[in-house]
Amino acid sequence: MGIGRFWWGMTLGAMAVAVAILFAMDRPPICTCGSVKLWEATVNGPGNSQHLSDWYSFSHITHGFLFFAAGYWLLRTRPLGARLWIATIVEMLWEISENSPIIIERYRAATLAVGYAGDSILNSASDGAMMIAGFLFASRFGWKATLALGIVFELFTLVVIRDNLTINIVMLVSPVDAIRDWQAGFSQPL
Repeated sequence: MGIGRFWWGMTLGAMAVAVAILFAMDRPPICTCGSVKLWEATVNGPGNSQHLSDWYSFSHITHGFLFFAAGYWLLRTRPLGARLWIATIVEMLWEISENSPIIIERYRAATLAVGYAGDSILNSASDGAMMIAGFLFASRFGWKATLALGIVFELFTLVVIRDNLTINIVMLVSPVDAIRDWQAGFSQPL
C-alpha cells in the first residue's frame, strides 16, 4: 500500500500553495538573522520557529501520527495517498493560521512566547515535512510503535523544555496560570 506519484504531486502541490500564501502574507522566507540552521536549540529566542528544525518539530511529527490515525478512522476506504494529501492540507492550513496576526498575538498573550513573531516560510515548510514524516512512520510501523514514540516525544519535550503538543493546545485554548508559572521556571537546555 504505497503512495503513487499522483498523490505525491497533490501533497507537494498543497505545500506549494501554502508556501505561496505565506509569501503573500509577507512572512520572511528564512530567519531574519540571515542564516539557515539545521537545528535551533533556543526555545524562547529569536531563532525559534525560524530554521529547519527546533524543539517544536517533535510536535509536528506527532501531528502526522494523529492525522494518520484520524484518516485511518474516518477515511479508511480512501487511498493512503489521499489521506496524506488531506493531512497535508490540514497541517498547512494550521501553518497559515499560526502565522496570522490573531494567532501570533494569542501565543504572546497566552504562553511564555512573549516575543514570538511567527514562523519563517522555511520553518513552516519544514513543519509540513515533519508532519509527513510522522504520517509515513505511522503508516509503516503500526499503532503500538507510533503511540509509544508519540508518548516519548511528549515526555521528552515536557522534561527538556517544559512544553509539548498537549500543553501547547491547552495554553492556546484555555490558558492555565499554574502551567505558565511552571514553564517560567524553565532554563535553556544544553
